[in-house]
Amino acid sequence: PVHDRLRLEVARGCTRGCRFCQAGMIYRPVRERSVNTIVELTEKSLDNTGYEDLSLLSLSTGDYECIAPLMRLLMTRCASDHVAVSLPSLRAGTLTPELMHLIKKVRKTGFTIAPEAGSERLRSVINKNISRQEIIETVQNAFQLGWQVFKLYFMVGLPTETDTDLQAIIDLVQELRKLQKPHKRRGQINVSVATFIPKPHTPFQWAAQLPLDESRRRIQWLREQLKMPGIHFKWQSPEVSCIEGLWARGDRRLSHLLVTAYHMGCKFDGWSDHFQYHLWQAACEKAGVNIDDYTSRQRYHAESLPWDHIDTGSTKEFLWGEWEKAKSGEHTPDCRKGECNDCGACDFETIAPRVFAYCPDENNRPLQSELKSKPDDFKRMEIVFSKTGPARFFGHLEMVNIFIRAIHRCGIPVQYSRGFHPKPKIVFQDALPIGLESQNERFILSVSGHIKKDEIVKQLNGQLPRGLTVYDCRPAPSRSSRPLTSRATYQVDLAAGSFQPQELERFKRCSEMIINRTSRKGKVNNIDLRSVVVKIELHSRASLELVLRSGPEAVLRPAEVVRNIFSSISEQALKRARIIKTDMQHDA
Repeated sequence: PVHDRLRLEVARGCTRGCRFCQAGMIYRPVRERSVNTIVELTEKSLDNTGYEDLSLLSLSTGDYECIAPLMRLLMTRCASDHVAVSLPSLRAGTLTPELMHLIKKVRKTGFTIAPEAGSERLRSVINKNISRQEIIETVQNAFQLGWQVFKLYFMVGLPTETDTDLQAIIDLVQELRKLQKPHKRRGQINVSVATFIPKPHTPFQWAAQLPLDESRRRIQWLREQLKMPGIHFKWQSPEVSCIEGLWARGDRRLSHLLVTAYHMGCKFDGWSDHFQYHLWQAACEKAGVNIDDYTSRQRYHAESLPWDHIDTGSTKEFLWGEWEKAKSGEHTPDCRKGECNDCGACDFETIAPRVFAYCPDENNRPLQSELKSKPDDFKRMEIVFSKTGPARFFGHLEMVNIFIRAIHRCGIPVQYSRGFHPKPKIVFQDALPIGLESQNERFILSVSGHIKKDEIVKQLNGQLPRGLTVYDCRPAPSRSSRPLTSRATYQVDLAAGSFQPQELERFKRCSEMIINRTSRKGKVNNIDLRSVVVKIELHSRASLELVLRSGPEAVLRPAEVVRNIFSSISEQALKRARIIKTDMQHDA
């Protein structure tokens, strides 16, 4: 539901040695998958999922030894199927123009750079060894190749940070803002800022976190300085960062706080509208927990840390040495190709870095896409399906994605739109409300002329979840003959309550029944219910048949019609009712 794409891990571990990064320390050593393995996994996974997006994941994907040959191979496979490839974790300097050209073959995916700090001095402290010039050249290349939006990620409160380092963030953003392709509109920069949170098992586990008031001041100052056209500033709440810092380096005493906070109402705190910092303050006071003692207090070398008994591979002596280097801004080189930094993770017998320096010749490797036909002629087909049972809880966009991925898994060749963001040419009729069932839904699909309609029905039904069933496939009507109005027939069955015949009779005797509807823009529209309801007939006290006319001027949902005609039906009873669209007829 969140990462709605195919995600393949190309490597695990990282040797860059960023001193704030917990993952970079505890997932050592670096282990790369071979190019052949990644390509084979891609082919199998795309065929079995139908995804249209592929993300190549690792802590630093740009450091993958054969990233360029891998991308060339993947784009040979993915471009023909309109599958976009993204590299979400790239460092400035590793995103080369060649990689950008390959990425944009299908469509331009996300573009993020994480300088972490504005000044090179502070980047040396955290061992994030990318230069200002590398950042500028990477963004310049992106603009020249057509990217218009990209994201920069920074942290405030890093060890030894000063106001000069904060000003360096402003200076860097302003310089990048000036970069643009000649005669093109200015690009947008999304600047994201969060408070640095020291993590266990990192060289900064001894560091103090920025106090809450100071964190607020620095973020607010950045926010005010970056109020300029083309800059969109986002930040993580300093209060949220404070609570994260509490739990990041907490000990067993916090178990009581967790229960106390829960009982006081601290739930779903990951959603900003549910997070209530004052409740956490009250819970800490009740549990006897001093937040500052866990967050803004600096630790000492001799101090016993709550996580010292956990062995992550990197030794405490190595981490302390990195902490000492940080104070003087001393650089620790990448051990991927250089000398071992003696972190303790490798024994070079059973545990050692695994890097694939050999890259296969992508020109000689056969791919499944080479065997796929590319038809030039397409025909428009109307697919008729039902949406019943558990499928009634699919939202419209979710259902559209289900069908698109089923089509991909079936291998049905479909026509795509042109432009920067190609999409399969598939058009659904009006969206059904969530919870409403239908025995007669339709969509138009442009498919290859050689595929048989019976085969489309059979293949799709083999890939759809319970509740979605295709039962017809026929040539679609021409666009010019598309009717403006239609009539839908619904069956409404109550699970509780009953329809009152006198209310129905009152409605039928009315010459008109006006209801008011307010649009999203605040405009009030008057709709005559009598002109919308073509037929309404009670089958029993708990069941009725309803035929509604819809057109450009009015589209009413059956629940809305029933609510206005039968005022005695409670809202709860209406929510529990089973509503099924049984037929759809288009007016001539």
